[in-house]
Amino acid sequence: MKAVVLAAGEGTRLRPRTADLPKPLVEVNGKPILTHCFEILLDLGIDDVVVVVGYEKDKIIDRYGDSFRAIDIEYAHQSERLGLAHAVLTAEPYVDSDFVVLNGDNIYSANFSEVLAHHTESGADITFPVEEVSTEEATSGAVCELDDDRAVTGLVEKPAEPPSNYAPTAFYVLPPAIFPACRVIRPSERGEYELADAIDLLIYSGYSVETQPFEGWKVNVNTEADITRAEQLLHSGQ
Repeated sequence: MKAVVLAAGEGTRLRPRTADLPKPLVEVNGKPILTHCFEILLDLGIDDVVVVVGYEKDKIIDRYGDSFRAIDIEYAHQSERLGLAHAVLTAEPYVDSDFVVLNGDNIYSANFSEVLAHHTESGADITFPVEEVSTEEATSGAVCELDDDRAVTGLVEKPAEPPSNYAPTAFYVLPPAIFPACRVIRPSERGEYELADAIDLLIYSGYSVETQPFEGWKVNVNTEADITRAEQLLHSGQ
């Protein structure tokens, strides 16, 4: 299975570190965030990766070239940062089967191997881990719509009134059908094409979805405090 790693971010809240450095190359515990992501993928047995680059992209390309250990790397270029769906869409020429989407500015220690195994065993079209979050967190990201049996019937991005407190956790297994879905969705109120909206469209169209409880931890590295927290978690061996 191939992976698409989203690594086009600028990281303005990490200035001055990111004044001339792409956010995915910011070091956490002595190595770039993107290296941590590649190591996660190696642990999952994934050896074919498309990295979506944008801000200071040449520095990422110069750093990794066409491989990282056993991983073969290709690059897709996001000329404008117009949302995660827009970023995923840039990888379309390189993907022709189910693939993993991973955020290249997160540090993870999680049960993603179980998520991949469940995707294969269930035969689902879409699979992702979910965790229960606070109501405040549920208004700041994507959350799940659930039926009476607590099965996922859709995704909503940044709802003012969340339909649930169950949120997908920055790791998706998706079919190639996500690409036409990314092309037809409309931008959100903040002017971005949201990946959750494209996934929601597939679910509405009848594509099957499975979830797994998220186990472990994830830090979205946006600030110096996030770097400190991620390093503490890594040092603790959790």
